[in-house]
Amino acid sequence: MITLIDYGVGNIFAFQNVYKRLNIPTKIAKTHEDLSDAKKLILPGVGSFDYAMGQLNASGMREKLDELVLEKKVPVIGICVGMQMMGNRSDEGKLEGLKWIDSEILKFDENLILQRTKLPHMGWNDVAPVKNHPLFVGLEKEAIFYFLHSFYFKCNNPADCIAVSDYGLSFSSAVNKDNIYGIQFHPEKSHQYGEKLLHNFAKL
Repeated sequence: MITLIDYGVGNIFAFQNVYKRLNIPTKIAKTHEDLSDAKKLILPGVGSFDYAMGQLNASGMREKLDELVLEKKVPVIGICVGMQMMGNRSDEGKLEGLKWIDSEILKFDENLILQRTKLPHMGWNDVAPVKNHPLFVGLEKEAIFYFLHSFYFKCNNPADCIAVSDYGLSFSSAVNKDNIYGIQFHPEKSHQYGEKLLHNFAKL
């Protein structure tokens, strides 16, 4: 059972549709009571860092999520802004992040970007695993994913990075620390590659 955290940010139904095709059950959590029996969590996110953090803080689920993730070690994957929220802070806003992974969220330096359209980083890009990892089984070569972001995740501990992508610089496009996973791209928009990754997460 995959529990989708619905705090008003992110396309919950797109993830439901992927898991329905995979015959993997899902449930939606909108309150802390909905989280009580969660076995695996997805934290989606779109838009600005402060807006997403504000929505999560106001949802009533923040304390329960900390308990599940940090104490009970329930596997969780953050997606796009959901990944960035797992860090300490962001250049995009003033609110503190969840601090689940020691990291800073930094804005891309447009002077390093060769593309005519510089920000956001939008569209398909390679994701290269830097170590053998169960999240990327079957995706080690030629897998591409859909991105939409102007800020990137900088791990303070390089060992937390499990995959990188290039956009003016090499940045962490996937991270993992213990039971906590984060991906900068959108698997729900990445066709068979994203479906395979979400299936891998369900099997962790």
